[in-house]
Amino acid sequence: MNSKRTLLTAAIAAAGLGMAPAASANFADTKVKFSGYIKADAMFSNYSEGPLASQNLGRDFYIPGLTPVSGNEEDSQFDAHIKQSRFRFTTQTKTEDDKVITGVLEFDFLVTPGGNERVSNSYVPRIRHAFIKYGNWTVGQTWSTFQDVGTLPETLDFVGVTDGTIFNRQALIKYSAGGWELALENPEATITPFGGGSRIVADDNFVPDIVARYTFKQDWGYIKVAGLARQLTYDDGGTIDDSVTGFGLSVTSKVNFDNGDDLRLMFNTGSGMGRYIGLNTANGAVIDAAGELEAIDSTGYAIAYRHVWNEKMRSSITFSALDIDNDTALTGTGVTESTYSTRVNLLYSPTKAITVGAEYAYAKREVENGIEGDMNRLQFSAKYAF
Repeated sequence: MNSKRTLLTAAIAAAGLGMAPAASANFADTKVKFSGYIKADAMFSNYSEGPLASQNLGRDFYIPGLTPVSGNEEDSQFDAHIKQSRFRFTTQTKTEDDKVITGVLEFDFLVTPGGNERVSNSYVPRIRHAFIKYGNWTVGQTWSTFQDVGTLPETLDFVGVTDGTIFNRQALIKYSAGGWELALENPEATITPFGGGSRIVADDNFVPDIVARYTFKQDWGYIKVAGLARQLTYDDGGTIDDSVTGFGLSVTSKVNFDNGDDLRLMFNTGSGMGRYIGLNTANGAVIDAAGELEAIDSTGYAIAYRHVWNEKMRSSITFSALDIDNDTALTGTGVTESTYSTRVNLLYSPTKAITVGAEYAYAKREVENGIEGDMNRLQFSAKYAF
């Protein structure tokens, strides 16, 4: 009976009805915790080169490669949604030898179909994380080992410093020991056709992506250094059957100050990183005239400073940029050459569980033919974390 009551408490908390910030239940040797948050976003966006279509993901959160550069007239749009809301189940099971198995299953509602804004506004849940941890091993879907989640700033936008950030969740098997993390992760290649055109998503790889990372922990914070090695393969079943090696280097750091402020730094560079950086603004490789693959180089960086005004109020100011070294003789001139964005916000938490705030963002994108476009966005959010 107690377990049923605890689960009912968790369900009520999920509905946002003001119950305890986190609910858990005990089932013999397994503890179950339910957590997450409910978040409402409202955004006023102005585009210098025309509007985004109603189902464009760039209207829900900032995606560098979707900033319009079409040459249309300036346009403004308003959007409101709750898609970033999420719920998470965490289990911990004691084994016979007093070790612990941890399981995580997490969902949200971003980048999924379903519903419409006329009547229901229904959104289909999607899996974000589904993994188990036992001893030094992590198996399942979670953040790529090449990504440092700790350097993501506190922003109202979903990512915040998207342009130059490594951002990826995927299936992996990871071994951790001390400051070291070694992982084999699910491969996927994105390819630009010869001369340009629609992105090719090739699932032809037979070698997993390999990631190694080391964390240097200090009293003031940490530095992480990660390396990525991957194979990009494409077989069209006809004239093209080729692969090319890609690699990446990521250096990130978080510096904590005595007054509660912090500085977050990211630098990422490589050849063939493709989908790992900037939400796949650039592809990993391009097909040449001979039907062979050539890796595309890219470099991104970001900086974010978080200032704590008092116990209930704080602000972050960020800047992020991505530069792509395209061979336009192969990719054509319609591909993205560079993007950058900057934002500043003010967040207020009347209680620990509730955060409201406002954020201004400016973003700019330029393609290889010299056409460019920018975005101004004012975002307001309210979040209840439980």
